[in-house]
Amino acid sequence: MRSMFARLITVFLVAVLVSTVVIGAIYYASAQQNFYDSAYNYLISQAQNLAFLAGSGGYNVRTGTSYTLSTTNREFIKQITQQLFRDYNAYCIIVDRNGQKNIYLDENFSYEDLQNTLDTENMEQAISAVLDGQEVLNKVDTPDGTMFTVAIPWRQNNRVMGAVVIQTAAHAMRSAFLQTNWPVFLVSVATILISAVLIFLMTRSIVRPLTQMEHAANALAEGNFATRAEESGSRETVALARAFNGMAVQLEELENSRREFLANVSHELRSPITSIQGYMQSMLDDTIPQTEHKKYMETVLSETKRLSRLINSLLNLSRMERDEVKLALTDFDLNELTRRVLITKMQQIEDNEIELEVDFAQDPCYARADSEQITQVLVNLVDNALKFTPKGGRIGIRSRIEKDLIHVIIWDNGEKVSPEDAPHLFDRFYKADKAHTVGKGTGLGLAICKRIMEKHGQKIFLVPSDEGAAFEFTLEKGKAPALPNGGEQAALS
Repeated sequence: MRSMFARLITVFLVAVLVSTVVIGAIYYASAQQNFYDSAYNYLISQAQNLAFLAGSGGYNVRTGTSYTLSTTNREFIKQITQQLFRDYNAYCIIVDRNGQKNIYLDENFSYEDLQNTLDTENMEQAISAVLDGQEVLNKVDTPDGTMFTVAIPWRQNNRVMGAVVIQTAAHAMRSAFLQTNWPVFLVSVATILISAVLIFLMTRSIVRPLTQMEHAANALAEGNFATRAEESGSRETVALARAFNGMAVQLEELENSRREFLANVSHELRSPITSIQGYMQSMLDDTIPQTEHKKYMETVLSETKRLSRLINSLLNLSRMERDEVKLALTDFDLNELTRRVLITKMQQIEDNEIELEVDFAQDPCYARADSEQITQVLVNLVDNALKFTPKGGRIGIRSRIEKDLIHVIIWDNGEKVSPEDAPHLFDRFYKADKAHTVGKGTGLGLAICKRIMEKHGQKIFLVPSDEGAAFEFTLEKGKAPALPNGGEQAALS
């Protein structure tokens, strides 16, 4: 299969050649006709000049013959006829009324050659017509081609004394035409060669950036994600190169994220597995006393639960990213759902002496969403707040209503999120330095929350705060269920 470079070169060259041939054919036909017309008029004017020179001699009334031409006039006639022969291969004959013919030829051309070349029958007819006082200007088609004949009478004292006949063949004039247009042919060839060079350079400038992007794409396919295409060439190729480089940047970030993800998964899986394996091996080897087996078995159980949570979180995130989890949208009381989540966390809240603040904009507050997935969002955010809130601290949940959206904010007064950590909080397995303690989360909670809110067409984000962290998410307002008597519960304002 031919390359784009070869195809473009071929197309451009064919276009130039076809255009040159068409234009050349039109020019050739037009120029040839103009040349024939010009040459024919030139033959007529030269025949008139020869007639004037031939008639410049004296005339003998008694003998009926003209005097001999002067040497100067003969020389003029010779120069004109030789010029006609050189330029148009035209032959000139000057004849008087007595039939005496003066044939002016090239010195190397014989009379026998003249008889074989000229249309003598046509010439005799022309001479006879001229001696009768007519001018003969005609083109006659012969078996050997078209013959041009010009016959002009020459006079003395207003009396026709003879004829000047000039004759040439069309093919002879064509030779003169080709010689005249030889420079045009050379210019055309030079134009084609110059066009070929320009086409080559232009095509290379078009194809070169594409070739470089091909090499860059091959490098990306081989795993070299740092490869970038050169942004050069036309506006379109520069735009394409920029788009390619943007894709390369995203692929590099994706690859880095994939490697980091694998490293984090390996670390998170290895930690509980190592603990479980170590404790179990110690108990089998009787390194741990029998009396303490229960305590360490509880630790093993805790690690297995941690491992189970990690695997479940990974599976949930994977299913959501593959759009395997479909939304079951219903209208439910968001406040009641929040209370149930908080009840499940009350033991942990009381154990850590944490103060809980709840401020609902309206109660009941109906939202339209998938209640199970929103439960998971609330659980993850509350767990996140409890995890980073010191003993005796405060966490809170408040809501507000703006038009058709419910805004829910979950906050704590723990350590403030650093500017370096803020952009990455919703990345998978990302943990701020303060969270890198054994057993404190998987680093997937916020990533799962973000994916759930995206599936709902809503937002979740970090709210700027002077202390601790505050996360806000939005939900679409729902409709209150109908009452048995046909009415409705209080609608949201």
